[in-house]
Amino acid sequence: ARQYGEVMVGLLTDAAVADHKRLPYLAYEQRKKIVENIRGVTAVVPQEEWDYAPNLRRYRPDFMVHGTDWLEGPLAPYRQKALEALAEFGGKLIEIPYTQGVSSQTMMTQLQGLGTTPDIRRKTLKRLLSAKPISRFIEAHNPISALIAEHAMVELGSKIRQFDGFWSSSLTDSTARGKPDIEALDISSRLSNVNDIFEVTTKPLIFDGDTGGKSEHFELNVRSMERLGISAVIIEDKKGLKKNSLLGNDVVQNQEDIVQFCDKIRAGRTARVSDDFMVFARIESLILDQGMDDALTRARAYVNAGADGIMIHSRKKKPDEVFEFARILRIDFPSVPLICVPTSYNIVTEDELAEHGFNIVIYANQLLRAAYPAMHRVAHEILLHGRSAEVDSQLMGINEILTVIPGTK
Repeated sequence: ARQYGEVMVGLLTDAAVADHKRLPYLAYEQRKKIVENIRGVTAVVPQEEWDYAPNLRRYRPDFMVHGTDWLEGPLAPYRQKALEALAEFGGKLIEIPYTQGVSSQTMMTQLQGLGTTPDIRRKTLKRLLSAKPISRFIEAHNPISALIAEHAMVELGSKIRQFDGFWSSSLTDSTARGKPDIEALDISSRLSNVNDIFEVTTKPLIFDGDTGGKSEHFELNVRSMERLGISAVIIEDKKGLKKNSLLGNDVVQNQEDIVQFCDKIRAGRTARVSDDFMVFARIESLILDQGMDDALTRARAYVNAGADGIMIHSRKKKPDEVFEFARILRIDFPSVPLICVPTSYNIVTEDELAEHGFNIVIYANQLLRAAYPAMHRVAHEILLHGRSAEVDSQLMGINEILTVIPGTK
């Protein structure tokens, strides 16, 4: 490119990359600094989308230099749009042979093998909130489920859809250990499990903190979570013996006093070392039939107390009440992160949630709920037939399972 004049590089922003694949390992400003220091680069400008036409019309370059990787396949439409934009002002397209065997996806796989650090992992959630309209998190109750979530992806045209991070669920952690979901599992055991997950993954994690316990204990736990590399903790505004929220008023459940819960939020925020770790407040008003006004009153109080985000919970089959909650809350707080867990109203799509103002969707228990029926069915079939031949078609092959764990083969 230097042979044709001054070189301006259009660098994809985090948001542009995240719209098509995983969030870049390095933030935009870090990548920009690297490219600026390449000899011959005159300027680096943000490429806000994969369509080059807007930047071409804005900067009107004499030449555009691009690799031949877009001659066919999902990138071909972007080439055609670039040619049309260049034709408007007499610009010329120069295409150079694409270097085979090098791809960002391959590099990302190599980086996953190297691992990450607690600081990098912890900061990733805030980067996601800035870069994506909605981020998807899925529960991981052990390292193997986390590995599955880490590598799961589907290709949709030019885009790759995958999970952005993990949810450490109190329910699935407890169930996987054969214990009831009543905060019976101590925090040290749960954090040990998170540490095991972190040893084999790189994506961020949101921690289900139940009620948070006593404020004094919550402060200590925040420091432990932050030190480990967890990005955020969600605490729910209930008190007494914790019961699963989806049971609603079928069991005895009581909400915490608003002032007391605000004090707990402040205690957690004060305990953290950096702003990268976030404290989210989970509101149970709709679950316990306390009404929309109560939910909104609590949300406003919690945000004013310093909550970094609000999770609204519902056990209705349709998302109407969470949509209403989001619409009203956004009037006062247009930029506070909103989190939802559509376990009951699972007919809703991520696009619909994003359109109604939600920033994070959590698939809170699906992996564990998929695993246990499969194991139960296989165990029953082996007992029934007195051998395992009949279940082979339901099982992952030995060679295949060996490839799931890096370094096994």
